[in-house]
Amino acid sequence: MLEDLLNGAGRSVVFGLIGVGLMAVGFVMVDLLTPGKLKDLIWRDKNPNAALLLSANQLGIAVIVFTAVLTSYQDFAQGVASTLIFGLIGIAIMGFAFMVLDWLTPGKLGDVICTPERHPGATVSAASHFGAALIVAACIA
Repeated sequence: MLEDLLNGAGRSVVFGLIGVGLMAVGFVMVDLLTPGKLKDLIWRDKNPNAALLLSANQLGIAVIVFTAVLTSYQDFAQGVASTLIFGLIGIAIMGFAFMVLDWLTPGKLGDVICTPERHPGATVSAASHFGAALIVAACIA
């Protein structure tokens, strides 16, 4: 019983670190897609559009990791590999969704995200990010 508990705790640590690492990669991707430094836009400038987009991205990655862990293979190594692979695929698809939305809408979406006043385009972009993550999560399950 103690061995099972310790084994589960160890797996939780590994999957938790993978999830946080993937969320960090997602942060970097959003930072690269938007002008300016994301940490400054959100924490210094208190930009609601950048915060909304990053929040949708982070929640989307969490949903992907959650689904990958929940449906994980019995083999620990396969579970880790599938979580990493699907997490990276999800991040790439969310970035692609941002670029497609940018192409379909007037102006530059990154500039909209950096606008200091709340902009409806940021809500649409956030929904696009989260929707892309849900699609990947559904593919896992």
